[in-house]
Amino acid sequence: MEEMNTNTMPLIGDKAPQFTATTTQGTINFPEDYKGKWVILFSHPADFTPVCTTEFMTFASMQDEFKAMNTELIGLSVDSLYAHIAWLRKIQDLEYKGMKNVEVTFPLIEDIKMDVATKFGMIQPSSSNTQAVRAVFVIDPEGIVRTILYYPLSTGRNFDEIKRIIQALQKADSDNVATPADWRPGDDTIVPTAGSCGTAKERMDSKDDDTYCLDWFMCFKKEKK
Repeated sequence: MEEMNTNTMPLIGDKAPQFTATTTQGTINFPEDYKGKWVILFSHPADFTPVCTTEFMTFASMQDEFKAMNTELIGLSVDSLYAHIAWLRKIQDLEYKGMKNVEVTFPLIEDIKMDVATKFGMIQPSSSNTQAVRAVFVIDPEGIVRTILYYPLSTGRNFDEIKRIIQALQKADSDNVATPADWRPGDDTIVPTAGSCGTAKERMDSKDDDTYCLDWFMCFKKEKK
């Protein structure tokens, strides 16, 4: 029986794979160089392609917003370092949606041998044997994978959503809450589901001004304005 080729990848809750890589910003050691920081590790199919160009311009224009959230960006494709450098220099000459003179200062990994891409399951043969799909891994300060997003080669990513994911994860960690559908900073959050009948009754009978319940299993924490 013929064996199927499979690409392993870390799952949510797993430790992110370690790697050392050459990048446009020098050598990086992951996760050692990023201790205490959130990381967005993302792959793109190829340099000098239009969808990827719009994505890199957008990521670069939002870099300060991510840094303000203690979040660093790391890009990856299977192109050479010299192709990366030439492409990033060309990006500075382009204008798109009001973005111009965009300088990409976050590291872009050279991964010709596909070592890092393979560790993260970014090479998916049914899509392409020679290009990484559009993967996004959100990794927390402890090096744990918290979110995984995969996009087909033809579809550019939603960067507002990537930022919102970081905000929601940080809110959940800091306040021990969950975030409802379409949550944005400033919206009410969800408190953990009651683990016993007694706790459920207490919540339904509670006069706490900071929380309210739609039912015993669905209680919200008011966000202070």
